[in-house]
Amino acid sequence: MTAEPLPEHPDFLWRNPEPRSSYDVVIVGAGGHGLATAYYLAKNHGITNVAVLEKGWLAGGNMARNTTIIRSNYLWDESAAIYEYALKLWEGLPEELDYDFLFSQRGVLNLAHTLQDVREGVRRVNANRLNGVDAEWLEPDEVAKVCPILNVSSRTRYPVLGGTFQPRAGIAKHDHVAWALARRADELGVDLIQGCEVTGFLKDGNRVVGVETNRGRILAGRVGLASAGHSSVLAERAGVRLPVQSHPLQALVSELHEPVHPTVVMSNHVHVYVSQAHKGELVMGAGVDSYNGYGQRGSFHVIEQQMAAAVELFPVFARAHVLRTWGGIVDVSPDASPIIGTTPVENLYVNCGWGTGGFKATPAAGWTFAHTIATGEPHPLNAPFALERFATGALIDEHGAAAVAH
Repeated sequence: MTAEPLPEHPDFLWRNPEPRSSYDVVIVGAGGHGLATAYYLAKNHGITNVAVLEKGWLAGGNMARNTTIIRSNYLWDESAAIYEYALKLWEGLPEELDYDFLFSQRGVLNLAHTLQDVREGVRRVNANRLNGVDAEWLEPDEVAKVCPILNVSSRTRYPVLGGTFQPRAGIAKHDHVAWALARRADELGVDLIQGCEVTGFLKDGNRVVGVETNRGRILAGRVGLASAGHSSVLAERAGVRLPVQSHPLQALVSELHEPVHPTVVMSNHVHVYVSQAHKGELVMGAGVDSYNGYGQRGSFHVIEQQMAAAVELFPVFARAHVLRTWGGIVDVSPDASPIIGTTPVENLYVNCGWGTGGFKATPAAGWTFAHTIATGEPHPLNAPFALERFATGALIDEHGAAAVAH
């Protein structure tokens, strides 16, 4: 097994500059989306007087608590467009950022266990192809060729009737992605300020003119919220009520094993997804916990059901030992699609509601959010995801099509 390269710890992770009195743009949240937004503000729009504020440490929130899956095989046109753009950016990002963050296009396999799953899967494959997204429908024997350790016997509790497969999908090392984006943003002049919690907003009438933080007031021409799980709390402090709910989302990894799992396998019906990290850990997750909460932990019964499903699909994992579990906080919109754009408060922009889709969208979320903040107008890719759709009814309902339970 090839040894994983040691992570690079750039100086900016420890430098942590004192915030200046004012910036052209303040981004709240130094996770993947916040860092990508800052990078593209500088790279694409020449806006470098930018501060990214993080209440904890850089990329220590959901960016450090995800299962690293990248795919674009979403059903609806609007979703397919933004996620496919993200995947195309992912494919060039290691070279662009000059950083090997272990992007591995090993494919994602979504299993079908019922006739309804089969119908939904075939429909999604056809929709993907119409949108230029690589997608295939596989019969059970073809599924077994893609992932030989998967139990495709007809005598199991949830027999595999087939599956969709996106060959270009895969995984990437999440902390390396954050460091790569942060390093480039730092080189372009962006201030990355850790331990700086936003506690309120400075307003002039209906216009945001800055933020209150635990390190003092910071004036800002524009403010972008990219704080997964806490966007609704922050927005409410500025006078905006967002239609999102925060839920725990948990996952786990096993001890190290030799490489045996060649792809990513997802099953909405038995509520689990499994991949194998570069070092050899089995990475497993499920959908969000059903209750609302802000704790970075989950309920034990979800883990139990997740493990039972994993062993049903992969009997070879029955003797694997859990190494650690973790939980993040995701904000989920009513249609399980993101909200990215302007708000009723002038100069305040929001990027939230991604549910389980945040990591895979990272570069496209940053690209489009940077465009929106820089120009005051949405990019064509994020225009359908405006907050106004919840008033007009133009929803993008990915609840039944995202291949994982939200």
